[in-house]
Amino acid sequence: MATRKLTHVDKAGRPAMVDISAKAVTSREAVAECRVRFPAAVAAALRKAGMATAKGAVVDTAIIAGTMAVKRTHELVPFCHPLPIEGCRFDVAWTGEAVLRIECGVRTTHRTGVEMEALTGATVAALVVYDMCKALSHAIVLGPAKVVAKRGGKRDFGGARA
Repeated sequence: MATRKLTHVDKAGRPAMVDISAKAVTSREAVAECRVRFPAAVAAALRKAGMATAKGAVVDTAIIAGTMAVKRTHELVPFCHPLPIEGCRFDVAWTGEAVLRIECGVRTTHRTGVEMEALTGATVAALVVYDMCKALSHAIVLGPAKVVAKRGGKRDFGGARA
């Protein structure tokens, strides 16, 4: 296996944005997820209330915020390139009695991938769920957050379906 090296440093070891000008423009997709773990009583109350709190519709608000975050990732993460986002989708579902899985899929046609955008969308959506539910409990736990699939570029894994 070839030795991998960090990409966001220059020859002198200083922080640097990656020069993508020589890369091919290709279709790129990434899917990331973040889980939200609730205390059992809070999860039961949310299910009974149809995932609504006094602040509004939890899932719908999280999807809107996550989508906004995807489009602004380059403003939040210093070395991300601004990308034309061609597609962004969310899938939010309970996995078990007390864990909400938030999946964010992102697509673009560009010289670099959208893993950071997918991670940003999933985690910001999870943060919004926490914010909207924290009046019920501060024992809500976020994570793990991870990339579950990527397609396009040098390495594919997980069968991206953004």
